[in-house]
Amino acid sequence: MQEKYVAGVDVGSTTAKAIILDMDRNIVGKSLQNVSPKVAEDAETAFLKACQDAGIDREKVVLITGTGYGRLKVRFGQLIVTEISCHAKGAQFIFPKTRLTLDIGGQDTKAIRLGENGEIIDFSMNDKCSAGTGRFLDVCADALGFSVSDLGPISEKSRRPVKITSTCTVFAETEVSNQLARGRKPEDIVNGLHYSIAERSISLMRRVGIVDEITFTGGVSRNTGMVRALEDKLGRKINVSPLSQWFGAIGAALFALEELEKGSDPKFMPMEVKQ
Repeated sequence: MQEKYVAGVDVGSTTAKAIILDMDRNIVGKSLQNVSPKVAEDAETAFLKACQDAGIDREKVVLITGTGYGRLKVRFGQLIVTEISCHAKGAQFIFPKTRLTLDIGGQDTKAIRLGENGEIIDFSMNDKCSAGTGRFLDVCADALGFSVSDLGPISEKSRRPVKITSTCTVFAETEVSNQLARGRKPEDIVNGLHYSIAERSISLMRRVGIVDEITFTGGVSRNTGMVRALEDKLGRKINVSPLSQWFGAIGAALFALEELEKGSDPKFMPMEVKQ
């Protein structure tokens, strides 16, 4: 019997992530690709890199689901599913007891409340302003002269976080520069930024109901300072995985696998939008 695989491609505002699953739900390949203005090409590149990581030819991937900000650019796929559904499914796949998912992406933040069987009970989304998102951290990191990947380790040195009051990314950048001019330590400013985002994120979570099992997804979940700020403000531990940035892609691949299990034939599936 010929080996078959499925794929999930999550195209965000800054990165494209791809996951390859085998029929037993094992992750056999993954990739991460920066997104340029040529979003469709970047989506396909991410998929091909994941195939290469899995050591398989692309022809062995029989069903592909696109999700994320640029999901309609996954033109080589057969299924399109919203990122809310995919992040929820991916989070609960890795952490089965997940009842609340927080996804902080490049341009928006989403709090998603789940039921025991993975059904979405409610969600709240901040998509009107980049404050409290990865873009917010990118801009402020530039103002401080750091790479965004440096922010977590830098914030660990903080002893007195600076309160950041601006709710607009542009104004926050100015506030960061002003705090530096006043002699405040960079690590305290960075830590203050993390706490500011944590407060905004928790306000979204409260709208859907804060529960015990919380899973953090999206690229910002790699930031250890952000994780610490959230846990401090929540007063509890949250689930974070080395795969957290790929949860949307994992969920997308799982939707593809479920279609196969229902008997859908990929050869006769037009691109279909679900969830």
